[in-house]
Amino acid sequence: MLGTRRRRLAAAAVAVLVASAAWYVGRSDAEEATATTTTAEATTTTLEDTVTGSGTLAARRSSTLAFDSSGTVTKVRVEAGDTVRKGEVLATIDTSALEASLASAEAQLTAAETTAASDGDETSAQQAANTAKVESARADVAAAEDALEAATLTAPFAGTVASVGYEKGDRVGGSSGSSGSGGSGGATGASTTDSTGITVITPRRFVLTASVSAADVERIEAGLQAQVTPTGATEPVFGTVQSVGRVAEVGTDGTATFPVTIALTGEQEDLYAGTSADVSIIVESRADVLTVPTAAITTEDGQAYVTKVTDGKAERTAVEIGDTAGMSTEIVKGLEEGDTVRYEQAVRRAGGGAGRGGEQGGFPAGGGMPPGGAMPGQLPGGNG
Repeated sequence: MLGTRRRRLAAAAVAVLVASAAWYVGRSDAEEATATTTTAEATTTTLEDTVTGSGTLAARRSSTLAFDSSGTVTKVRVEAGDTVRKGEVLATIDTSALEASLASAEAQLTAAETTAASDGDETSAQQAANTAKVESARADVAAAEDALEAATLTAPFAGTVASVGYEKGDRVGGSSGSSGSGGSGGATGASTTDSTGITVITPRRFVLTASVSAADVERIEAGLQAQVTPTGATEPVFGTVQSVGRVAEVGTDGTATFPVTIALTGEQEDLYAGTSADVSIIVESRADVLTVPTAAITTEDGQAYVTKVTDGKAERTAVEIGDTAGMSTEIVKGLEEGDTVRYEQAVRRAGGGAGRGGEQGGFPAGGGMPPGGAMPGQLPGGNG
């Protein structure tokens, strides 16, 4: 299920960092930790509010075609991996019986039309009956023509043959319907019930479908930008929200979710249908936001402070803070771009376990939980 990475109040984030630092210093191996003073500049960045989740990649268009008429397969013209054009013939069945049925239907139509036009002395009731026979015969002709057309499977769009389930000599039975995804239309004779068929997909073009909670679905709309990171990939690819389902799907746990489909941008050479991927949908973005590392902020009686360094001189400076994104916090008032702030971080010594310095604050990777049960970088209450 998609979960919202909501913006957090910086004061709460700072409280967690302070509590976590106190917990860390009080550990039995605290003598293995040192405090390191570092500096950072106030910089402008873009703060993004996102909805994140995961799903499975699928071909943007996919259609499985099956014969809608009964007969014997006479020709299969494609193999898996073949590239096909829209309308290209893929396979055919024997049409002798279908052609005979069409000829019979056409003969019956001719006879009905002749009867209806030959005698003007019939009663009105008989004339109505003759007219009805003509309409019925016309319907039979149309059905026979459709059956004959359904004896040939054609590609509904240009793409690649993903699988072929027919061989020459196979006996097939009639079925109805069509299967497809991404808005593709199946050719006459496509089937959702017959597992045997020919599947055509659009190669290198994908969609990702994930589920979003009822609380978040109203925040998402078609056209929003998204970043998709397939499993095993080091760089994300970009996409656009294509559709937002408005009919809830209820899971086994009773939770209602809504499907969100993201179309990946352009052609992707190294991706495959069925690959799992994480997605981050940008629902709000603010550019040119002034930020400093969250670890540089302290609070006292509800007032936020930083240690500002000017010409080598450190001065405690009151600031007004805004939203927090990742390990950075917005500065609304009190600093300007390029101002330098100084702060301390706890760093593990070599031999004391894996260090986690930098903006992570140098907290240990294991060995219990800090006060309140929140790990560094998380807020109490499970909104991490």
